[in-house]
Amino acid sequence: MEERITIAGFGGQGVMAIGQLLTYAGMLENKNVSWLPSYGPEMRGGTANCSVVISSEAVGSPVVVNATSAIIMNKPSMDKFEPTIVEGGKLFVNSSLVDRKSNRDDIEVYYIPANEIANELGNMKVANMVMLGAYIEVTKMVSIESILEGFTKVFGEDKAHLIPLNKEALEKGAESVRNQIAATV
Repeated sequence: MEERITIAGFGGQGVMAIGQLLTYAGMLENKNVSWLPSYGPEMRGGTANCSVVISSEAVGSPVVVNATSAIIMNKPSMDKFEPTIVEGGKLFVNSSLVDRKSNRDDIEVYYIPANEIANELGNMKVANMVMLGAYIEVTKMVSIESILEGFTKVFGEDKAHLIPLNKEALEKGAESVRNQIAATV
């Protein structure tokens, strides 16, 4: 089993945080992992993406060229990374900021209104966690428990008070994608 994930969006949307959390959760679950960040020159507001590999075997390269899944937070990232997903792969789209549907009919596509859900939770900063919850629900690559266990390792003990809000965001993302799947059956 090897999952190659591209996570992309604007700087400040928590793209790198999603990657770090997935990587740390994979380590906690005794999987082989890699995380490779790529920042645009502007940091906040510029583009940012990262590659994550989670595997049962040794990771040969941290570079993801053909992703098995992509978590897309904005339209420029959709335009850039949608073509790089392998046939049969999965695309998770923040439909709050991406105003178009996927051009692909050979992949599974999930549209998650992450910004609206985060706004309902009272904190726009958790839109990334909503997307991560949707990803975990579909792929089962790591558990939400491992993500939450790794939260303070990634963000520090002083952010532990944010775990309940982030747990709720993960659960809302999972619920959103479950409702989407149920509507298509």
